[in-house]
Amino acid sequence: MLRNIFYFILAAALGLFSAAPVQAQSTALVDAAKKEGGKVVIYGSLEGDTFEAVAKAFHEQTGLSAEYWRASATKVMDRALTEYRSGKPLFDIILTNDTPMRIIEKNGIFAKYDSPSAKEFPQSAIDPQLGPRYRNVIIGVIYNKDLLPAARAPKSLEDLLKPQYQGKIVMPDPTEHTTTAQWLASLYKIMGKEQASDFTKKLAAAHPILVQSLLPAAERVTTGETPIAVTYIKYAYIFGQKGAPLDYVRMDKYLGEGHYVDLSNKAPHPSAGKAFIDFFLGQKSMQTMAKMGEFVNRKGVYPPLPGADKIQFVALDSFDKSQFQALDKEYAQLFHR
Repeated sequence: MLRNIFYFILAAALGLFSAAPVQAQSTALVDAAKKEGGKVVIYGSLEGDTFEAVAKAFHEQTGLSAEYWRASATKVMDRALTEYRSGKPLFDIILTNDTPMRIIEKNGIFAKYDSPSAKEFPQSAIDPQLGPRYRNVIIGVIYNKDLLPAARAPKSLEDLLKPQYQGKIVMPDPTEHTTTAQWLASLYKIMGKEQASDFTKKLAAAHPILVQSLLPAAERVTTGETPIAVTYIKYAYIFGQKGAPLDYVRMDKYLGEGHYVDLSNKAPHPSAGKAFIDFFLGQKSMQTMAKMGEFVNRKGVYPPLPGADKIQFVALDSFDKSQFQALDKEYAQLFHR
C-alpha cells in the first residue's frame, strides 16, 4: 500500500516537472512580449471574423493585443517582401496559404521557431520549412437543397457534366482566380491525368457561370440564383448557420490549400510573435476556428460539418509565374471561346 502511494506521488511529481518548461516558456514569452510593447503585428489572409475571434481569446489569455492587416494572399506576400527588402519590416507574423508562404520562405524572411503547440499536429501536417499546416481550405461542390433534393443532386465531380446540370453550375473564372486555376490543374491528383484533362474540357464546354472568386460562387447558391457551385465546402456550414439550405457533395478525396503561420526573422516584437504562434496553434484557438467551419489540423479537432472527420485532403500543386501564365492562356481558350 505504502509502495503504491509512493509511486503515485512520484508519478505526479514527474508529471509536474515535465510540464513546467512549457508553462515557464509561455509565461516568459508573455512577460517579454509585454516589455516589447504588448502587441504582435500580423499580415494575413485569414477571414476577418475568424481572426477577431482568435485575437479576442489571445488577449483574454495573455493580455497581449494582435494588430491585423488582412488582404489577399498575393497582396500579403507583396507587402511583406517590399517591407523586408527595404530593411524596415513592420510585421511579426505572416499568416496565409501555401504558395506565397513558400515564396516568402525562399526569400529568407522567416525565423525557425519550433512551437511547443506543434506537437499536437500529425506529422503529415508538419512542413520541414514552414511548420504545422494549421488548416486546410478545401474545394468541392455545394448545392441548394431546396432546388436540388439529395436524390437529384450530383454525387461526384463527374456528375457535373450530366446534361441536367448544364446552366446550373457557378464557379470562379480560372483566368481571374488563381486558386481555381490551381484546382483545375491539380485534378489529376484525384482523377488521373487523362480523366482530369477530359473533365476540364467538358466542364468548360458546358458553359458554367463564371464569377470573380469562391465566395460569390457560394453566395449565388445561397440565394438560389444557381443551384450548384464549385467553391469551399466550408460554406455549406457557414451559410447553413444563417439559414441557407446547403449541403456538399461527398467525395473520397478533396483538393485544397494548406495554410501556415510563421515568424519574421526581423520581427519588431519577436517574443509577442512566438507567444501568438503558441496560442494560435493551441487547443483553444483551433477549436474556435473549427466551430466557425474551418478544417484545422490539430489532432481530434473538426468543424461541425457532417462527415468532416472522413475527409481526405490532397494539396493543390504550386505554380510559379510562368506556369500560371500558361494556365491562364489554356483556360482562356477553354472557358472563353
